[in-house]
Amino acid sequence: MIMICGADWCGDTRRTLAYFDDQGVAYTYRNVDTDSGAMDWVEAQNDGKRKLPTVMIGEQVLSVPTNAQIDDALRSQGAMS
Repeated sequence: MIMICGADWCGDTRRTLAYFDDQGVAYTYRNVDTDSGAMDWVEAQNDGKRKLPTVMIGEQVLSVPTNAQIDDALRSQGAMS
């Protein structure tokens, strides 16, 4: 399972969503502005900080990941070769 929690106004969130789309990898997007549970989850993963996007790939959680970090996590989950 891949989940991305972010905000439509956030440049890093838009970049991350576009990267997943470009790679053809399916994900669930939760917008923290309209889903209070998503913001609660983000803060719980980041010691109370609002780091956007926060991405869960399998059991791995990445905060404001680079494309290379996303690739590594996808490979470790077998979602990318």
